[in-house]
Amino acid sequence: MKEIQSIEMFNNEIQSGISVVMFSADWCPDCRVIEPFLPEVEAEFSQMNFVYANRDQFIDLCGELNIFGIPSFIVYHNGQEVHRFVSKDRKTQEEIKTFLTEALNKC
Repeated sequence: MKEIQSIEMFNNEIQSGISVVMFSADWCPDCRVIEPFLPEVEAEFSQMNFVYANRDQFIDLCGELNIFGIPSFIVYHNGQEVHRFVSKDRKTQEEIKTFLTEALNKC
């Protein structure tokens, strides 16, 4: 998963196609729980561009997007938000896959 380095990079990554932005942080235990299965999820949803945004590095962006819990996911299609999975709750692999399937149906 490519890591966002700047707001400009964030904007470029979401501009075309279907992009999934995962908001997370190194200190977040629920974020660490999902890490082992994320490569499998990315492979299964290979038509999507997955990027990682560190919540601590992009705290202002998180505020603008109403990301107040992590891990959280927002799906963009050609620059427009189409679906979000935003909460402070731990997410399972099945919940993430269901979310991504729903997002694809909206694109």
